[in-house]
Amino acid sequence: MMKVLFVCLGNICRSPAAEGVFLNLLSEHGLEKLVYVDSAGTSGYHVGEPADARMIEHAKKRGTHLPSRARKFVPADFEEFDYILTMDRNNYWDVRSQTQDEQEKAKVIPFTDFCRRFDITEVPDPYFGGDAGFEHVLDIVEDASQGLLEKINKELNK
Repeated sequence: MMKVLFVCLGNICRSPAAEGVFLNLLSEHGLEKLVYVDSAGTSGYHVGEPADARMIEHAKKRGTHLPSRARKFVPADFEEFDYILTMDRNNYWDVRSQTQDEQEKAKVIPFTDFCRRFDITEVPDPYFGGDAGFEHVLDIVEDASQGLLEKINKELNK
């Protein structure tokens, strides 16, 4: 089974959105039993909390359920997951700083590397913004999720 972890700062906006969107895509393509998906935050500010209510609301409008509860990224995640996808530069460097070897470093990838439509390097944090910020994050996450699905599908079919 392939395992994917999405990581942002608090694990209540961006990474739960990515988790929910990617779970939907996997289900649409009949891959939900072949790929395990989770999300985490580099901070422990919101451990145990559901996704931000605003992100839940915007995702729901698109038919996406956000099932996760916030948790903090832990070094054991390097052993558990094949892909550790970060939302911004700070998340990337926070996670990479915990790696022990090149194999672990190779698992840490900016999620936007999988974007096809957007030419960006980060998924912006919508927490302190308005509705447009949450919608923009979902647009980016949907785009990157399509690219990630293509990559994983190729790996599963090797």
